[in-house]
Amino acid sequence: MPYVQVDPYDKDTEQFVEIDPKGRYGRYKDLLGVGSVKKVYCAFDQEDGIEVAWNQIKLGMFFDDEAMMMRTFNETWLLREMSHENILECYNVWLDEEHDTLNFITEVCTSGSLRDYREKHRRVSLKAMKKWSRQILRGLEYLHMHKPCIIHRDIKCNNIFINGNTGEVKIGDFGLSAVVDNSHVAHTVLGTPAFMAPELYDEHYTEVVDIYAFGLCVLELVTMEIPYNECDTMVKIYKKVSSGTRPQAMNKVKDPEVKRFIEKCLAKPRERPSASELLRDQFFDGLDDDDDA
Repeated sequence: MPYVQVDPYDKDTEQFVEIDPKGRYGRYKDLLGVGSVKKVYCAFDQEDGIEVAWNQIKLGMFFDDEAMMMRTFNETWLLREMSHENILECYNVWLDEEHDTLNFITEVCTSGSLRDYREKHRRVSLKAMKKWSRQILRGLEYLHMHKPCIIHRDIKCNNIFINGNTGEVKIGDFGLSAVVDNSHVAHTVLGTPAFMAPELYDEHYTEVVDIYAFGLCVLELVTMEIPYNECDTMVKIYKKVSSGTRPQAMNKVKDPEVKRFIEKCLAKPRERPSASELLRDQFFDGLDDDDDA
């Protein structure tokens, strides 16, 4: 179905630039974020009276790229399939053939990405960062235990979102995710170089690549420095990662408990714990079950 053209003289909808086919969601022109193929706009759910995010992808940008097309539809399919308090919820999906766009509505986290939030609030206790970390792990545990298993493959603070008024953290942006069979093995090289586990480059890996990336997220939260920020090219990052050289930011971690936990996440694949195992780590001792949002 085509999208609903907004009448600019209708005072009830004068702020909307687009409305979904069923007339429930209205899109504003204000952007929440821009990716390589996707734009995310502020939008409003007129039925429930809540703010939402309108994700829009111009399919013409890669119409001849079948792999990219599949990756695009992959995110929307995965989001519709999942239901967990630490996973961004998807409310609706539709294809606008007339304007050659794929649109999907997701919940919006009021404070944006965890990276932006951490940069804005520089005085954060270790306890608060542990709460965030535990919620990320709970989301990863859900993905990795899903039938079939889902590997996110692009875990980073930019793809994790937070409601600042509650401290609720949610994993989003599933455009690079992979669904794997019972072997839990994937073979495609995808991700953000600084957060990619060494085995990702070898094109033979399992869901524990997300644990490696999670460890680097914890490092970023603690140091407020993006891992391997000292490298100015992807080639330099690759050389350091493949040789097992840790990011210089590790030198800024003074708390031995924090360093031990991060190193545990960055261990070699067979030694790397699962999300479930990490949730039982002593790193989280002292946090009550209701300490999260």
